[in-house]
Amino acid sequence: MKSKGLFITFEGSEGCGKSTQIRRVAARLEKLGHRIFVTREPCGTDVGESIRHLLQFSKSNGGMVPEAELLLFSASRAQLVREKILPALAHGKIVLCDRFIDSTAVYQGIGRGLDRAFIARLNAFAAQGRMPDLTLVLDLDVKKGLARARKKTKRHDRMEGQQRAFYEAVRRGFRALAQKEPKRVKLIDSSGEIDDVCDAICRHIHDRLGKLG
Repeated sequence: MKSKGLFITFEGSEGCGKSTQIRRVAARLEKLGHRIFVTREPCGTDVGESIRHLLQFSKSNGGMVPEAELLLFSASRAQLVREKILPALAHGKIVLCDRFIDSTAVYQGIGRGLDRAFIARLNAFAAQGRMPDLTLVLDLDVKKGLARARKKTKRHDRMEGQQRAFYEAVRRGFRALAQKEPKRVKLIDSSGEIDDVCDAICRHIHDRLGKLG
């Protein structure tokens, strides 16, 4: 069965279960005959891998200012969109992306307090104007999410080392986004059983596929 290209992004704060759900969703969709391309930010290309290391794990990133962080995420995105995402969509694949422009709008715009209007313009430039067709925000209590994330991470991750107030602001930002753009952004309670969360996600995806015919 040949599917039309569909761009789906997964968002949420640390430890919300995005990676787990993306793997499960991809497997379900492949069983139905869809062609799937899975990627993540900041990553997905050789350039992105280098940027990811610098942003998250490099010993030299301790003094990184928010403006530099913003531009590095955008550079990785620009490469990923042009090298991987747009070609996959052009070939009719369903793209599942772990984080995209909404992470930048929330983490850097709300969490870091940078100019949101500028971030919106930068996001549009980096993504070549390509918005996700569907964005799934996995919502989870911050304390529980951080406990999950820090248990899973075996090496220092700069992005997981912020104060709790930062992540509370991030969670509020994602919830506000779902209220602002209800047609594109769907809020998913990720505190339940893994299968139940996956079912909820897949209902939204199948609904969107149905609308595409």
